[in-house]
Amino acid sequence: MHNIWRNAAPFGADTMVSFDIIRVDENGEVAEHWDALQPLVTETASGRTQTDGPTEVTDLDQTEANKALAVALIENVLMGRNPARITDDISAESYAQHNPMIKDGLSGIVEAVEALTTQNNMFQYTQIHAVLGKGNFVLTVSEGQWNGTTHAFYDLFRMEDGMIVEHWDVIQPVPTEGLANTNGMLGGFDTN
Repeated sequence: MHNIWRNAAPFGADTMVSFDIIRVDENGEVAEHWDALQPLVTETASGRTQTDGPTEVTDLDQTEANKALAVALIENVLMGRNPARITDDISAESYAQHNPMIKDGLSGIVEAVEALTTQNNMFQYTQIHAVLGKGNFVLTVSEGQWNGTTHAFYDLFRMEDGMIVEHWDVIQPVPTEGLANTNGMLGGFDTN
């Protein structure tokens, strides 16, 4: 689920954007829950909100190919294996961005990467914990480093004609103190 939490001050801000993943057991009962939250930003670089956009699931026969496309983008670009392949995965004609700090299009991504690199603060994805998808939508849950700490990166991609055409995300530092359990923010996912 891609949500807006209100009255969420205990989690960091009055209004938070979240991704929630719920595993339901064989009896139809909630058995496990993961989430990541970040404050809602009202004025974004692209003019889009962090949660608007299409929601219709299409191309059910492309689920596995779209999951592979999302993994390729994470591994090649965000893990740094082959960053030049970004144009193989993201549409140069139409790319809608919902990250509040990044403008639309490939040029928006390039501009953001250049700014972070200049500040010596580029994030580095290190591990993919989960890849969940149906048809033209794929959510990846990854771990990495940013601002000198470990972060969870939840990235939702929408695909069209074999290319990524839209992106939403939530980026949250992984908490290490005051935890209510020992499961960990990224624990318990089955590998891909």
